[in-house]
Amino acid sequence: MKWIWLMAALLLAGCAPKGQSAEESGGETGSCRQISQEEAMRMMEQDDGHIIVDVRRQEEYDSGHIPGAILIPNESIGSTQPEELPDLQQIILIYCRSGNRSKQAAQKLADIGYANIYEFGGINTWPGETVTEDILAEP
Repeated sequence: MKWIWLMAALLLAGCAPKGQSAEESGGETGSCRQISQEEAMRMMEQDDGHIIVDVRRQEEYDSGHIPGAILIPNESIGSTQPEELPDLQQIILIYCRSGNRSKQAAQKLADIGYANIYEFGGINTWPGETVTEDILAEP
């Protein structure tokens, strides 16, 4: 029974729905938003210093991920700032397999103090490219 209340609390405390800030939807932080995958794709085309974060497990990441995404498993995000994300103001685009873990991770990052988190669901419905290895730029 306790896990039902925990899940309900996580769902209610999550990022603001598409088109709303967390403040507008009653959230506490105002620092994360849920966006569509199409909007995420448009943001990825921008040269704005964004970072793409995959919060699945290593074996899931290895089986296919969005090009340029870094792996920070949801389970590894606690109450302290991950070393892979040194800038609290950086634009963070975050996803997982189906959207559940990315919502949890986005909220944890918002609670730490990150100000520009955009959660866009799961790779299982991703319309864009995926890779199993990131191609390094040639010298």
